[in-house]
Amino acid sequence: MRMYDLILKKRNAKELTKEEIDFIIDGYVKGEIPDYQVSALLMAIYFNGMTDEETLNLTMAMAHSGDMLDLSAINGIKVDKHSTGGVGDKTTLVLAPMVAALGVPVAKMSGRGLGHTGGTIDKLESFEGFTTAIDEETFIKNVNDIKIAIASQTGNLAPADKKLYALRDVTATVDNISLIAGSIMSKKLASGADGIVLDVKVGSGAFMKTFEDANKLATAMVNIGKGAGRAMVAVISNMDEPLGNAVGNNLEVIEAIETLKGRGPKDLLELCLCLGSHMVVLAKKAENVAKAREMLISTIEDGSALKKLEELVKSQNGDARAIYDYTYFKKAAYEKEIKSEAEGYVAKIVSEEVGNVAMILGGGRTCKESTIDLSVGVIIHKKVSDYVAKGDVIATLYANDEEKLDAAVKRFERVYAYSADKVEKNEMIMGEIH
Repeated sequence: MRMYDLILKKRNAKELTKEEIDFIIDGYVKGEIPDYQVSALLMAIYFNGMTDEETLNLTMAMAHSGDMLDLSAINGIKVDKHSTGGVGDKTTLVLAPMVAALGVPVAKMSGRGLGHTGGTIDKLESFEGFTTAIDEETFIKNVNDIKIAIASQTGNLAPADKKLYALRDVTATVDNISLIAGSIMSKKLASGADGIVLDVKVGSGAFMKTFEDANKLATAMVNIGKGAGRAMVAVISNMDEPLGNAVGNNLEVIEAIETLKGRGPKDLLELCLCLGSHMVVLAKKAENVAKAREMLISTIEDGSALKKLEELVKSQNGDARAIYDYTYFKKAAYEKEIKSEAEGYVAKIVSEEVGNVAMILGGGRTCKESTIDLSVGVIIHKKVSDYVAKGDVIATLYANDEEKLDAAVKRFERVYAYSADKVEKNEMIMGEIH
């Protein structure tokens, strides 16, 4: 088998076999196939696409290129959740304790954020001492004991995906449904869950800007998961404005805690209830999503979800006092209120720009080596369809550097648009794929 022949085959829009895809991935990971040949193949895939069968075979080859986690020692049906990422997305911090409080084992491998704010691991490190660097034995023991553990991804989880993604990033081949779906699902399949609930974001603050593209990606990922023998559900959710009100690590953690205390933003709670209901059903703890939703709401009302978050933080060496006293979180040195210079109804919030403001303040990473400032960020006070009078405070910025704060205030001018007439928001849940 020669790589040249496989590039030619794909260039001519023919379907690659499982054996051919395995040969490519194995050879690339071992360093036997050079970057320039894989780059040529990626461009051929970009233009000619892949069939469902090819996409599944590519994903499985990437998943099996490194460690495949064995969660069989964990009692019960293991269900994972994955989000394609958005502005203010702190759903795991709310969702995981709620679901675990119902006896569903939540064995979650998470990553660090690369972009406007941190990932789940960065946010959890807002708790002093919290560590996600736990060994497999501790990870499994914690899930069996308290039904929840969140660990950092092993360095050898789907290494083929890491190599391919780095190459796609510099060869203008990121934006392809099969390659995106394969990248996400290879890591999810290698993480060992029995069922996977996907949160596919769509809108100005999401990678997928149109419902059509989000639907294609969600469908592709569900098909891959089912082809690999996993139970699957995908939810398409609205990211035309930030999720909740907080954007920034400590701020998002506090908002997640407030949600578990029954005082959180409605949109965040709604999304968590939707995703969580599917997780509970896949884990066979409820016969339908309506019943699962009631059960999840009860974990907030009786305090068991908040207690579960406390157990998680303590079990991974974090200072859980912060759950009940927010002064244990680091506070930013500067606060700046942004006041509206216009009057009317909020017609649009450009989520991507809110993310850029958080990035300018130091709340995100421009590269893997960047250090995140956990205490900075943005609180949005007015959302789409809210009425705003001139002089109303529409947002508060938190910073530790005056120059960065000045730059963020200037950038924030791009965030809001107003209308004389009331604008109705889009629904939070825009579609589901089973």
